[in-house]
Amino acid sequence: MHIVLGLLGTLVTILWLLYRLAEMGIDLGGLNPWAWRRRRQWRSRSQGNPIYALESPLEVTALLMTAAAKLDGDMSGEEKRTLLTLFRETFHLSEAEASDLLTACVHLFGKGEEIRDNLAAVVRPCLDRFSPEQAESALDLVERIIQLEGNPSQRQRDLLEQLQKLLRPAPPEKGQWQ
Repeated sequence: MHIVLGLLGTLVTILWLLYRLAEMGIDLGGLNPWAWRRRRQWRSRSQGNPIYALESPLEVTALLMTAAAKLDGDMSGEEKRTLLTLFRETFHLSEAEASDLLTACVHLFGKGEEIRDNLAAVVRPCLDRFSPEQAESALDLVERIIQLEGNPSQRQRDLLEQLQKLLRPAPPEKGQWQ
């Protein structure tokens, strides 16, 4: 009996010390090995660049359309009006929602390094969610924005080329039996 009382006393003392440490602001939850992976994933998601977390084909297409307009610098008034019109008509959004979507896309685009350098990483999270019709529509919408000002720049052509490779993967070549 005296051994059980000693173990219970030790357990209560340890729990009381942990409680007092928590009250003083010392968090021992970081020592939990089962929560480490979950915390690490949450940290990378919350502190990472949100452009890599887009999962909706609508959001990615809107971002790519905005990127096509802003690749050569600021977008013109005509490009902005066309983007808002396409957002309203194609995505069936209200005027306020279209304006909010354009603002969010401009913010996500930032300086454009992610789109120019890592287009595949930006599109990859939702690539499997694109239906073939949505992929063709996205390519068509980006091409309409690129052709809006007349002759597209080299950056715009490169964007469209990379996007076509991602959204229209080449069928595998037929192999020969040997």
